[in-house]
Amino acid sequence: MAETADRDANRALRARFDEVYGQYQRLRSGLDELQHKLAELRVTERSDDGQVTAVVGARGELISVDVSAAVFHDRDAKALSRKITTTVLRASAAAVAATRELVASYLPPGSPSVEFLRTNDFGALLGRADAVLSSGE
Repeated sequence: MAETADRDANRALRARFDEVYGQYQRLRSGLDELQHKLAELRVTERSDDGQVTAVVGARGELISVDVSAAVFHDRDAKALSRKITTTVLRASAAAVAATRELVASYLPPGSPSVEFLRTNDFGALLGRADAVLSSGE
């Protein structure tokens, strides 16, 4: 009887291992593709009036700013500065969201890493480890 229980437990452990290993293989095989997509990711935002265009990369780093000639008719340097800053910040925020979504699509659903990407809460990453340590597993 104990031998049957051991076999059942071993089958269950093997099935769980196969599942986790499969997730790892999918994640690993997609890593090169993910890195390429992140390197190529560009987000473009335009000011409300269309006079300023900002392009940023996956980490929100500024790649380019394009200013139409029409902005120089106003001759208001402070307004132009605010417009550029606002447009770049919007582009950066959109890039962070796009990067988060892209990376999350390569992770297992419900993964603590996905929750961390969504909330920036390190507790999401450490929650499982904390639970394991406190239960003595």
